[in-house]
Amino acid sequence: MKALVLAGGTGSRLLPITHTAPKQLVPVANKPVLFYGIESLVAAGITDIGIIVGYTADEIRSAVGDGSAFGARVTYIPQDRPLGLAHAVLVARDYLADDDFVMYLGDNFIVGGISELVSSFHRNRPDADILLTRVGDPTAFGVAELDAAGRVVRIEEKPKNPVSDLAVVGVYLFTPAVHEAVRAIEPSARGELEITDALQWLIDQERTVRSTLVTGYWKDTGNVTDILEVNRSVLERVEPCTEGRVDADSEIIGRVRIERGAEVTGSRIVGPAVIGAGTTVTNSYIGPSTSVAEDCVIDSSEIEFSIVLERASIEGVGRIEASLIGRQSRVTRADRTPRAHRFVVGDHSKVQITP
Repeated sequence: MKALVLAGGTGSRLLPITHTAPKQLVPVANKPVLFYGIESLVAAGITDIGIIVGYTADEIRSAVGDGSAFGARVTYIPQDRPLGLAHAVLVARDYLADDDFVMYLGDNFIVGGISELVSSFHRNRPDADILLTRVGDPTAFGVAELDAAGRVVRIEEKPKNPVSDLAVVGVYLFTPAVHEAVRAIEPSARGELEITDALQWLIDQERTVRSTLVTGYWKDTGNVTDILEVNRSVLERVEPCTEGRVDADSEIIGRVRIERGAEVTGSRIVGPAVIGAGTTVTNSYIGPSTSVAEDCVIDSSEIEFSIVLERASIEGVGRIEASLIGRQSRVTRADRTPRAHRFVVGDHSKVQITP
């Protein structure tokens, strides 16, 4: 069995962060989201991995390499434009050959991995197996309808009037039968070849499409709210350790990982939290569900339930929460009179200011 990992999307919901880096490389607990997916595949025994890449191909290649660091063999498959999940299967046809495969969206996160799902697929070998989860707003997802026996009888992409609250999660398992399906469908109204249409084609051809309900934790990390929530969830499982330096005037409470070369001085850190290598934290408070990447500066500030990316600095700021601070950003206090907020704000940014 092979894997097809999709890492070619534009990441529009994470702008402006994704102006300079792929959404799949935004870190959760100081590790890129994409890495968790690759690790899940390898843990399930799948080591031949094809990665679909687009305009951020160089960044993805630099981060993942040849896959040997994960115990995998990685092949990169270029896609000129993200024209739908089924289109990704089309462009990967030569790589996939006639093997069964898992298609895994590189910005999805599933706690507990997919080993059990892969084992079940090997035992039963349906033409397709999909993961489903119950969601509050099905109109934002592909939605499945099941019959009384639990078989998938209908799938629709982002329906205006959903027939159920069962959303299709970004992990799919296929036999080579899917190749006929993706060749048979036409582009949708938004100009994409939808994998939901390919699944519906298989159903219409009376092929076997099974489903598994995700009862654990799943998130699509495509927006800031969800990636902060995933960060919180992962940090709850962090193993506390102190490899950096913490002075006697600092207080470390709960699950906190302080990586090699980090320095904490006169500060209070309440876990779960991660402080990256080479980062300095001085006279500050870092609260729960916060990850600070490597080589950052946190000075005389407070931050909680947030992600701070590498080489960012936060100095003299009273309180930050529920925020994603980009690479090499500088957040400082205005000391001059009259006191005023001063910004250089990128496209598609969101800024909230207290009165």
